[in-house]
Amino acid sequence: MPHKIAKKIISYKVLTKDDVEAVKPVPEQPSLESMNENLTRPEVLLGSTYKIKTPQSEHALYITINDMILNPGTPHEERRPYEIFINSKNMEHFQWVLALTRLISAVFRKGGDSCFLVEEMKAVFDPHGGYFKKGGVFMPSLVAEIGYAIESHMKHIGMIKPEAMTDHQKKFLNEKRKEFEAQHGESADQSFPEKAVLCNKCSTKAMVLMDGCMTCLNCGESKCG
Repeated sequence: MPHKIAKKIISYKVLTKDDVEAVKPVPEQPSLESMNENLTRPEVLLGSTYKIKTPQSEHALYITINDMILNPGTPHEERRPYEIFINSKNMEHFQWVLALTRLISAVFRKGGDSCFLVEEMKAVFDPHGGYFKKGGVFMPSLVAEIGYAIESHMKHIGMIKPEAMTDHQKKFLNEKRKEFEAQHGESADQSFPEKAVLCNKCSTKAMVLMDGCMTCLNCGESKCG
């Protein structure tokens, strides 16, 4: 198709093959979907239910967390929590439990990093005192245990990466445990020795005194560094 030149030619350049390739349009990258409050809830969501049984109530709590699948069928597919429900026969705490689930669900749907919820909830202490779960794990409050359940779910879907101990650390802790039990007796049906004390890092009754140093047999925390 001819083009009319209306101005005086002052310079020119012969296009080479490299010049032609350089001006080729770059294909647009598809935009990745991220969690936000404008996403429409699909008819079906994937979810998991966690049971909480505390010594403070004869009735268990059932925590259900439903997830949204983002960018399905692509290398960027990810699973993110969308809503949470808590059910129980115990109606004593109905008001604050309902309010808590609505607030947490709103934070989930807002998008961004919602992992901060876990640490905030785990830091809540009951003024009437906490309780120990099976295995010697101390729960400072019911809210904290709900936070642990959310943390477990986030680890399951890959939002939180668990800190795994190396084989060397596991071997070292096993040796420490055998030495301690040889001196103080075996721990019978308990997960950790009976004389173990509470570890401030993992909230598990698994810290023992060995070689003049307090060491946690659960997470490896040591007062000697």
